[in-house]
Amino acid sequence: MPAPSRASIQLALDVIAGNIVTCERCPRLREYCTALGQTKRRAYLDWKYWARPVPGFGDPAARVVIVGLAPGAHGANRTGRPFTGDGAGNFMYPVLYDTGFATQPQATSAQDGLRLRNIRIVSVCRCAPPADKPTPQEQANCSVHLSSELAVLRRVRVIVALGRIGFDGYLRHLQRTGVIERPSVYNFGHGVEHTMPNGTVVLCSYHPSLRNTNTGRLDRAQFTRIFMRARELAGL
Repeated sequence: MPAPSRASIQLALDVIAGNIVTCERCPRLREYCTALGQTKRRAYLDWKYWARPVPGFGDPAARVVIVGLAPGAHGANRTGRPFTGDGAGNFMYPVLYDTGFATQPQATSAQDGLRLRNIRIVSVCRCAPPADKPTPQEQANCSVHLSSELAVLRRVRVIVALGRIGFDGYLRHLQRTGVIERPSVYNFGHGVEHTMPNGTVVLCSYHPSLRNTNTGRLDRAQFTRIFMRARELAGL
C-alpha cells in the first residue's frame, strides 16, 4: 500500500486539531485556561489569549516528533501554538533553527511565519495546567489526542521526549497500542536512548523549562546535541 501523501496527512491532522480545540474533558484545566485569558499577564494586556486546548504544530511528514508536557500558561495558552511566546520556546526554537528543523529562530505568535521541517511538536496535555502539574486523570483524559496524532504521523522514526511527563506519556501510548507491555522497564535520563519493538527510537531530554535552563541543568550545547542526534537517528 502506498504511503499517505503529505496533503492527506495534513487533512487528517486538521480534523484532529478541530477535536483538540473543542475538547472539554477536563473542567479544572478549562476553567484555569479561560481565567488566564481573562486576567492576562501585565505584559500581554493587549493580547487576545487563545485560551483553548493547543493542537500540534509542524511538518505533517515529520520523521521526528517532540513530545512535551503541556502549553505554557502565557505562552501557547496565549498564542495557540506550542512553545511560542515563552521562555521554553525562546530556548528551544533557536536550537531547532541551528539544527535545520526550523526556518527561523524566533517564535512570537502563530502568525510569525515560522515553519518546521521534518519535525512536529505535540504534548501529553493540551491545556495549560496550574503549576505545570496535570493530574494523572487529566493526562489520561488527554491521551486520546496524543494517540490520534501519532497514529497519523506514520513516517516518524524518532521521538524526542522532553521531561519525565513527556517520556511517561509516550510510553503509556506505546502500552495502549500494544507496542510495549511494561513502561517501568524503560529509564529516563538526559541523552538516554531506547529503541522500541516497533523500531522507533525514543531520545530523552530534560525539558527546556526556565527551571532547567536558568539553573544550568540544561544548556544550549546539551540541547543542540539532542537534536543533532535526532537528525542522525532519523536519517536526515
